[in-house]
Amino acid sequence: MGLLDGKVAIITGASKGIGRALSVRFAQEGAAVVCTARSADLVKETAAQVTKAGGKAIALVCDAAEEDQVRRMVADGVKAFGKITTLVNNAGDGGPTKKVEEYTMEDWRYTVDSCLTSSYLCTRFVVPEMRKAGGGSIVNISSGAGRRGLPYRIGYCASKAGQVGMTYGMALELAPTIRVNCVAPGAVEGDRIDRVIAGQAEVRGISPEQMRTAMIERNPLKRFVTADDIVDATVFFCSDMAKSISGQVLAVNAGEPAG
Repeated sequence: MGLLDGKVAIITGASKGIGRALSVRFAQEGAAVVCTARSADLVKETAAQVTKAGGKAIALVCDAAEEDQVRRMVADGVKAFGKITTLVNNAGDGGPTKKVEEYTMEDWRYTVDSCLTSSYLCTRFVVPEMRKAGGGSIVNISSGAGRRGLPYRIGYCASKAGQVGMTYGMALELAPTIRVNCVAPGAVEGDRIDRVIAGQAEVRGISPEQMRTAMIERNPLKRFVTADDIVDATVFFCSDMAKSISGQVLAVNAGEPAG
């Protein structure tokens, strides 16, 4: 018996990193998984990993910030598995690392659309399907940057703070049949944090090694978290163990203060 037996989950940003780890674990816990991302090759690879391990998954190419593509993706997911009970809004690009006076409208629109508009659109089209299925669970993957800020990443911080506010509002609106929660990761080991460190180091005029050390040292647990740490929290929120939990933000950040 898995924690997610009988559930059908859409996981956005499923091409790599946290999204891929989520897809594999959800299937291991018994869910059928709609893996979706912009990269056709990578999202197909994720679905292939799931099915090779004995799970159920399909790969759908979708830019989650585009209304028509999201509408079609949700419909195709329902066609494949009969229903949607679970949504993990994981898609999002961190955007550039720039001083606020250098941050362009193009930078802003791209980052906000990638991280926040995508969560709104996927939720908008999934909610009617969850109601048909008798209820469901939504988890927004935000960031510690949306609660305590991060210099030179204004679009990302604003977007991730928006996901937190969206979580609170949707949890109230969609109750009692649909639960909405949020996981706010700290720095997660992987390619993305390496890029963040490089950008922060450059704008601050220090080495990447110095930047990495500074980021780790501010964490009480003295380490970065892993993709599996984020997956553990998300599986919990989507499982029946969390049936009485909604409107909550869980920081998975090695103990770093939220603000």
